[in-house]
Amino acid sequence: MSHSNLWFTLLSCIFFMGLVAWIAYRQTKNQVNDSAGYFLAGRGLTGGFIAGSLLLTNLSAEQLVGLNGQAYRANLSNMAWEVTAPIAVVIMALYLLPKYLGGSVTTLPEFLSRRFDKTVRLYIVVLFMFGYVFVTIPSMLYSGALAVLRLFNVPDLLGISYVQSVWLVVWVVGLIGAAYAIFGGLKAVAVSDTLNGIGLLIIGILVPVLGFFALGNGDMLSGIKEITVNNAEKLNAIGGPDDSVPFGSIFTGLVIANLFYWASNQYVIQRTLGAKSLEEGQKGVLYSGFYKLLVPLFMMIPGIIAFHLYGENLRNVDLAYPTLISNVLPTYLSGFFLAVLLGAVLSSYNSLLNSAATMFAFDIYKPRAKKDVSDEKLIKISKIFGTIIAFITFFISPLLMYAPNGLWDLIRQFTGFFNIPIVTILLAAVLSKYTPAIAPKVVIIFHVIAYYLMIWGTDHLFGFSVDINYIHVYGILFLIEVGIILAFRFIKPREEAYIFKKDPKVSLVPWKHALPVTILLLSLMCVVYVVFSPIGLAYPNAVVSGSFWYVIGALAVVTIALYFMALRNWTKKYARFLDKEEKQKQPFSTTSQVNQ
Repeated sequence: MSHSNLWFTLLSCIFFMGLVAWIAYRQTKNQVNDSAGYFLAGRGLTGGFIAGSLLLTNLSAEQLVGLNGQAYRANLSNMAWEVTAPIAVVIMALYLLPKYLGGSVTTLPEFLSRRFDKTVRLYIVVLFMFGYVFVTIPSMLYSGALAVLRLFNVPDLLGISYVQSVWLVVWVVGLIGAAYAIFGGLKAVAVSDTLNGIGLLIIGILVPVLGFFALGNGDMLSGIKEITVNNAEKLNAIGGPDDSVPFGSIFTGLVIANLFYWASNQYVIQRTLGAKSLEEGQKGVLYSGFYKLLVPLFMMIPGIIAFHLYGENLRNVDLAYPTLISNVLPTYLSGFFLAVLLGAVLSSYNSLLNSAATMFAFDIYKPRAKKDVSDEKLIKISKIFGTIIAFITFFISPLLMYAPNGLWDLIRQFTGFFNIPIVTILLAAVLSKYTPAIAPKVVIIFHVIAYYLMIWGTDHLFGFSVDINYIHVYGILFLIEVGIILAFRFIKPREEAYIFKKDPKVSLVPWKHALPVTILLLSLMCVVYVVFSPIGLAYPNAVVSGSFWYVIGALAVVTIALYFMALRNWTKKYARFLDKEEKQKQPFSTTSQVNQ
């Protein structure tokens, strides 16, 4: 990149990022002076802001770099992490969100503390903190640094080594992101996320289009034909036993992992906890499900294009997307791309910092304070803690450059330490009224030890490895931990049924289109899998097989039928179900408790 091009890119990037920051400042001015304003955006987020923030919080450089790297290395089987998310999104929107908003909770550990006890709350916070500090936040920073480093060729530009470049970019990006999260609060994060999300969609669609033009020597259709006819197996999302995500694992551990992410991961659900109403919260959550279905297009197809352009010549699979960007993106768009990329990195990073600080303030500091804590004190404490966490992650993030099999698999394996037990405990909290507080404590301790042994421990300690895909390990341990919960439920149950006391701060009237939209969302999820399957674009002898259109037609008929059934009958029944639950859970009398 020439000196003049570099300055143009940097200045245009600064302009776009400054514009986003200015709009976020105007939207949040004088609205972060109390805890509700700072931590939950004043409980005033609408569906559009929630969906936009969820989109950008989730779709970070981690996915841009990691998923494209996996597509370049193997096939589209890793899209399962994204495309099956609507299952968890629906459970969150229809069942769990009414409970969260009904309790007016600020954090998931607070929700579980009400159901079990303060020790469970502490255990859950510790799990989250270790996961955030040692896995999730560092991965966000490193993946963003990798893309920036490749786009600008930082080692040559500054005359420093590759390792030094990674450290430098991590610190620069991290400091900018920390400022957003620590000083702006959740609404600043949500507003900036929405604006950056629009830019991400534009860039996400533009990159594969430009890649197809490059692959087809100026003819986009020739480029598309190239990836569907030559090495068509790369477009197969139905993973085999040797793939990172075997297709069967979708129905074992992957559904549980997605449920953790979309229904119990604090840095994701915090947006929904700030919803203006249940209706707006459901809109935001369900809209985000549709965004997830676009992931194969702009998070994996560029990796396939990179394979066709560069073969297997890249030094590291995680360089596939940054290399494609540096080769096909026009210079006049490089500043906009960098602003969007940094926006995506900063979104996930500042969301994680904001959530970690929120949990520390509400779940560790406030319950142990000897007297009432003012909102100003809580905000100050959270800012100090956020700053400490930020600096710790600055030192951990660059170490991810030594991951042998790419960023994506490493992150998912380490996430297994905390996602499954949290989901198990959440389900026990909402589905069982007699499970005692000792059960989740045993589950957490058991899981950490058992997961380590099954993934790495037997090899480290005893010299043999358990040859089971880590996603199947998720499913196995989930079933065992459900068994532990049930054992305590029947052997040592609570003396009295737990009654969840509702104290909503917002309207709990559901969105009237929630169920019809759910039908459409789940149907489109199935369509995406049919498209990227051996009867669809991965068909080796033509663009698609002869049976492809019959399957799509059958899906369309079933979807239309279910859509109208949901519109006419199921929506009213769902509203009655929520209303009935609300009335039952108000502990007005002994009778209501008996009925529980």
